[in-house]
Amino acid sequence: MKFIHTSDWHIGRQFHNVSLLEDQRHVLDQLLAYMTEEAVDALVIAGDIYDRSIPPAAAVELLDDLLTRICMEMQIPVILIPGNHDSAQRLRFGSRQLGQSGLHILGDLNKVKEPVVIRHADGDVAFYGMPYNDPETVRNLFDEPVSTYDEAHSFLVQQILSCTSSEMSNVLASHCFIDGAEESESERPLSIGGSDRVSYQPCVPFDYVALGHLHSPQYKGKEHIRYSGSLLKYSFSEQHQNKGVTLVDLNRNGLQSVTHLPLSPLRNMRVLEGELTTLLEQGKTDPHNEDYLLVRLTDRHAILDPMSKLRAVYPNVLQLEKPGMLATGEQQMSRDKLKRNELDMFCDFFVQVSGQELTADQLAAIQQTIAEIHQQEQNS
Repeated sequence: MKFIHTSDWHIGRQFHNVSLLEDQRHVLDQLLAYMTEEAVDALVIAGDIYDRSIPPAAAVELLDDLLTRICMEMQIPVILIPGNHDSAQRLRFGSRQLGQSGLHILGDLNKVKEPVVIRHADGDVAFYGMPYNDPETVRNLFDEPVSTYDEAHSFLVQQILSCTSSEMSNVLASHCFIDGAEESESERPLSIGGSDRVSYQPCVPFDYVALGHLHSPQYKGKEHIRYSGSLLKYSFSEQHQNKGVTLVDLNRNGLQSVTHLPLSPLRNMRVLEGELTTLLEQGKTDPHNEDYLLVRLTDRHAILDPMSKLRAVYPNVLQLEKPGMLATGEQQMSRDKLKRNELDMFCDFFVQVSGQELTADQLAAIQQTIAEIHQQEQNS
């Protein structure tokens, strides 16, 4: 049996105020072509289908069209889970009725032990879904004394393993941050201070683990515990990543092969560096001049309106840096500040205003407040 593992579509995302919907439609059409070419038996989407909990209408229309083509026209079942960008309650609306049409939305933590079973001559496969969750939700829902993401994730995995069958292959779809995996700048932190990391070890008994959240294709701990990565590059830090989807082949003996299927973007995301005159000349013959670009100018003299000049040959320059005009230390400091999270910025602000560091109790209170705000945004 073959299925495709994908995640982190982020349909409706904007990058530097530019809609990526056309770019997303382009690679999703390639996904459909792979599904036909490989004659897959199922599609697994491991979370972050939308980019925000209340997606724009155009994003909903694109997803509706895509799922109709897959489930109704191609007759291929889809198993998906909500990610931290999705609203689980909204995404799973009508899930009981949609399941009869082949669209299985596994967004209810109360039902993590209820798999979607796909029958196949090479051996049946049970797909279990663990939507994005946090310790507070698991603690309240199951009355379990879990206090960390790792404890909550391990508890849910053990709940699922307690009901798996050795008579069929078992696949887990989970949206989480496996400790030690490679992250990118475009991912929204699940929590602050690194407490969102979970161990891969509880997942080892499954025949395959389809992970979502991290945007770089990779495996962690064991080769069958994998992130498919996002469909597109969503930050310039991802310029060298090879985006795609993962083809998984299972039979009665378990996992047979895992294959990365590359996706070609409509517009790539690149970083160009050099003097303005050199880049302007290069842009005249660059066959990929419509790519999304971050340009770093190395000129050390003042330039009048460099963005307009660059966009005459590279129309999609989205970000401009001029490190040659600043001392190296100042430039690095500016970049580092942009990467700081809410807690770091508040700590800096507090020191500047009060002249002293936060106490341990104050730090804990701020961490709790930020976590509650993130939770409210997730549920809104």
